[in-house]
Amino acid sequence: MAVHYYDQNDINTDLLFPGKYTYTCGTGPEIVEHLLEDLDPDFKSSVKPGDIIMAGSNFGCGSSREQPTLGLKYVGVTAIIAKSFARIFYRSSINQGLLLVQSPEAVEFYTPGDKVSVDPATGILKVADREFPFPPLPAEMLSILEAGGLLNWIRENNA
Repeated sequence: MAVHYYDQNDINTDLLFPGKYTYTCGTGPEIVEHLLEDLDPDFKSSVKPGDIIMAGSNFGCGSSREQPTLGLKYVGVTAIIAKSFARIFYRSSINQGLLLVQSPEAVEFYTPGDKVSVDPATGILKVADREFPFPPLPAEMLSILEAGGLLNWIRENNA
């Protein structure tokens, strides 16, 4: 597991997935080809399942599109830890089953190379040897994450 650290605020959806591909890329493999290409050109070749992204404030701001969260979930990113999130990106992440944790203190404390782990059931985020508590996710939200997103959860539960 690696941490992809972006020490900046306002990482918008165009930086996560350029808008010029919105109508030409719809599947996971197509989206991955362009994930973070303007922010981190090496991302698509370095990201591995289980990786975490850590960033500043207002992560995912900008236009409303699902490709960034769909692509990040498809490559196996297990969590995004940021100082804060844009509301629309937050909702899209829930729909895709992508864990977001807001923890300004953890982001400030993080030094590249630190080990990071997240337990959404207990609300414990560990960075190096320090714990940063956050509200544990409710059972319903954990079920959505475990199902791989809201649509999968609905299918599994005949809701």
